[in-house]
Amino acid sequence: MAASTADSKTRRQFITEILVDIIGTKELVIGYDHRFGKNREGSFELLKINGPSYGFEVEEIPKQEVDHVGISSTRIRKALAEGDIDTANHFLARPYSLSGRVIKGDKLGRVLGFPTANIDLDSHDKLVPAEGIYVVQVVYEKIIFGGMLYIGYRPTVDGSRRSIEVNIFEFDRDIYGETIQLLFIKLLRADSKFSDLESLKNQLQIDKELSLQVLKNSK
Repeated sequence: MAASTADSKTRRQFITEILVDIIGTKELVIGYDHRFGKNREGSFELLKINGPSYGFEVEEIPKQEVDHVGISSTRIRKALAEGDIDTANHFLARPYSLSGRVIKGDKLGRVLGFPTANIDLDSHDKLVPAEGIYVVQVVYEKIIFGGMLYIGYRPTVDGSRRSIEVNIFEFDRDIYGETIQLLFIKLLRADSKFSDLESLKNQLQIDKELSLQVLKNSK
């Protein structure tokens, strides 16, 4: 009985100390086979029961078969880490998404003719896909815009910190401090270093044209 009580306490501590106090969880999406706590005895059912009392909702990714392959959160994470958005979205049956607050950057995108909104993620523990250029949909005030997203360290200008910034198409509003959601549609290319800013600018124009085509075909 004492061991059972101790294990239960460990599971509760995980919820209160990690999910609530440190992460500030509002919504938790977990795989059907996810376990946590001592000896991995914590379960979806436990989170589902306790979630509302701690202020967060819990959604389970059920066991499914897609193309005869059992889905698991591990496979989805692996696909995202490799920039394989097509596979991740196929498994999720929806676009993978990130959301965050728009913060000020150094305005390099504006200098290049492609102004970007720099994103400070709502959750810094959420998995960020591999570095590269992505076709995305941007949700702002319940309106969906097309865009292209950059994730990386901006090697052309010797950047030292990872940047997450999006060029929103047909959009010209001051949204500093506002929250936007990014829906990942497709990886265009991996991040790369260009010889100069003019070469980067030319590639961004190509990226935009390809992004617009992808968005058109995805409707």
